[in-house]
Amino acid sequence: MKKSHFPEGFLWGGATAANQLEGAYNEGGKGLSIFDMVAFVPKEERGHEIEMDVRSEAELEALLAGNGSDNFPKRRGIDFYHRYKEDIALFAEMGFKTFRMSISWPRIFPNGDETVPNEEGLAFYDRVFDELQKHGIEPLVTLSHYELPLHLVQKYNGWTDRRLVEYFVHYAETVFNRYKDKVKYWLTFNEINVSTISPYIGSGILVDRVENREQAVYQALHHQFVASARAVKACHEIIPGALIGCMLARMETYAETCSPDDVLAALEEDQKNLFFTDVQVRGYYPSYMNRYFEENDIKIDMLPGDEEILLQHPVDFLSFSYYMTMVSSGSPDKMKEKGNFFSGIPNPYLEASDWGWQIDPKGLRITLKKMYDRYQVPLFIVENGLGAYDKVEEDGSIQDDYRIDYMSAHIEQMGEAIKDGVEVMGYTSWGCIDLISAGTSEMSKRYGFIYVDQDDYGNGTLERKKKKSFDWYKNVIATNGAEL
Repeated sequence: MKKSHFPEGFLWGGATAANQLEGAYNEGGKGLSIFDMVAFVPKEERGHEIEMDVRSEAELEALLAGNGSDNFPKRRGIDFYHRYKEDIALFAEMGFKTFRMSISWPRIFPNGDETVPNEEGLAFYDRVFDELQKHGIEPLVTLSHYELPLHLVQKYNGWTDRRLVEYFVHYAETVFNRYKDKVKYWLTFNEINVSTISPYIGSGILVDRVENREQAVYQALHHQFVASARAVKACHEIIPGALIGCMLARMETYAETCSPDDVLAALEEDQKNLFFTDVQVRGYYPSYMNRYFEENDIKIDMLPGDEEILLQHPVDFLSFSYYMTMVSSGSPDKMKEKGNFFSGIPNPYLEASDWGWQIDPKGLRITLKKMYDRYQVPLFIVENGLGAYDKVEEDGSIQDDYRIDYMSAHIEQMGEAIKDGVEVMGYTSWGCIDLISAGTSEMSKRYGFIYVDQDDYGNGTLERKKKKSFDWYKNVIATNGAEL
């Protein structure tokens, strides 16, 4: 066997989110979440665009009344709520060291602003953590993964209201106290920067209720930064020895050419992406954002003590999702083109997935090196994977060699970064079992090593079936990344 460059104890595993996995949206005392209101829109009607925002109060009221759609895929997920033992047994068979999952806030506090938690919700996660422990799998738990209770949107317009800081901290302290003997790895907010492109999903904001969208988004983000720092403080006090991190949707950006205009544009895009981790890891607002705030009429309302809280309670590690890289130009006309999930210019040197996400394994090594140079804290890749159409062959097999190729190339580059001296804690592939897509609510966009028999409309047996990549990843873990 080849020698592995991955450290002993490296946390191999897979990643999921409650809203894409659990189902049972109206069982066990759970309240509605923001994602429960996102309806399915067929691909031919939206192209490559994301389709997950609810933009107005009227739209939300119509959805609540049942007007416009009866297909809300995130309400059904893949029924992990009832099948978690079967699924965890499959993760254990692959050899998972860790399983990234989220707790659904409205399963614990159905409205989000209650004082007393829902015991049925707490007991469900007790059972999940006990099952993971039985198989020797460490849970990595995200506190807020696009799971804001819908009531907090309706009553407070989400994170625009400072009161959500207290509600979130109460929720965090409740689950820290409950699971302090079962969970030692935590994340605060999933892909915290997504609020800038999807205010509803990232921060629970209905944009028709605010005057200045940018002002509302960055004020909401300030409240999340404070809530995150206070959750870090609470975690360290309640669970000594626990580690708690932040989570970023990483968008490494290249300059289109060596023109200084393009290089400057790429640098500024990179800074806008890393602003969030600058605050959560370094503990203060970076000076380069002052001009952006001024030019966009943004004034952050800070309370006395906010800056001290941010500075005194930074995260222990930085986690991020990595799916693609971006290309930026100094020409505004070129930047109107679409090439990726966010926006940008297509990179002629890269191939793209079925959903237009450009595939760049070497970009992962680049971003690992740059982020470690910048922060000097442990890094954790908590999402990476290929969304693709999978075909069940006549013999029942799923020959997903394209997924193996994608992941092998990315893991190889992660190993190169580790050889370069980057401290990487672990790797959890996104959607280790097929689940509902966050951006498009599709089931047909599959990421998993495990196939789930369900289509975009909820038809199917929900039978679990191993893909070819299942045994491949099992061997990757068994050899600690030495055999790809």
